[in-house]
Amino acid sequence: MTIALAWKILTHDKGRTLLALLGMFMAILLVFIQLGLFFAVPLGGMLLYDNMRFDLLLVSSHYEYQAQPGVFSLSQLAAARASPDVAEATPIYFGFAKWKGGVGGSWPDLFVIGIDPASGALTPDSIATQSDALARPDTMLVDSTTRPIFGSLATSRLVQIDDRNETIVGQYLLGTGFMGLGVALVDEANFARLFPRRGLGQVNLGAIRLKPGVNPDRAAADLQKTIGPGAQLFTRAKLAGRETSYWTTRTSVGLIFGSGLLISIVVGIMVVYQIVSTQVTRQLPQFATLKAIGYGDGALAVTVAAMSVMIAVAGFAPAVGAAVGLYGAIRQKTLLPVTMSAGHVAAVLAAALVMAAVSALLAVGGLRRADPADVF
Repeated sequence: MTIALAWKILTHDKGRTLLALLGMFMAILLVFIQLGLFFAVPLGGMLLYDNMRFDLLLVSSHYEYQAQPGVFSLSQLAAARASPDVAEATPIYFGFAKWKGGVGGSWPDLFVIGIDPASGALTPDSIATQSDALARPDTMLVDSTTRPIFGSLATSRLVQIDDRNETIVGQYLLGTGFMGLGVALVDEANFARLFPRRGLGQVNLGAIRLKPGVNPDRAAADLQKTIGPGAQLFTRAKLAGRETSYWTTRTSVGLIFGSGLLISIVVGIMVVYQIVSTQVTRQLPQFATLKAIGYGDGALAVTVAAMSVMIAVAGFAPAVGAAVGLYGAIRQKTLLPVTMSAGHVAAVLAAALVMAAVSALLAVGGLRRADPADVF
């Protein structure tokens, strides 16, 4: 009887109910977008690391995030390499340069990664298969997700990078993440030519692979004593936690998307509350009659709760489909890894049910005014 009564009340005034569904749909869609971006930003910060082979990552003690890792001495990586627990230790270099060949004569900033491509530290097959081409002087591979402002990325194109002419010898697919609008890969010798003042003595990242059976946590503790001050070691798990913490607590990402998520939930609560409380007010004589024939406040409160849940569930279903489409558009425009997961769906459904529960609690206060004496 409760569900049937709630359904009749909602369908009695179809126009108001339709507006409520539209409002709930928008609120839930906003929750999806805010939640998707909130989790996508840390994943964007892990993009390079997710495409690297390492058990431990050696970084500067001044490490901020992927694109601002600081530097440490190559000798410290050599000390780590000498450990009996280490199978391989690969230095990785970062630099920024001007790409003097952008669309409309622009000079966009290019993020340059220097690495031995034959080391296997980077996992994309498109890098390993083109490692021989990078061994030639003044050559580079360009990430295929580099933005159109850089112009053509065609193989054999000659581009001036700072004061040197570099030839594009191919592309690879990894993703630019937060490294910049454009990313290029060069070998160590070419990196030294591009950044002569920098040299190869100062390293940005050290990808360390351990021998089989070595525990990463124990190895990290032992190696930390060996490498000395100025550098630190992360296991994969600790690195992921560090990146997530950085983007959600030390940048505006957590504040913007976290507050946006709360605002979306509050909007949903107010939308459902307004329509349900209006329906309760309009149907007070009917609720008073139900009280007169024996229905208690608890039963009528359950009816109000059922109305709220129906609105939330009806708004949730189309919001899932719309969110999937918007996630795709966001990925295309921003290259952020915004993806729909079962966890996201479950979290937003829970948020929608919370909206329904809170709005119902706010609306049942009107039932106290349903007095049978006013009817009879």
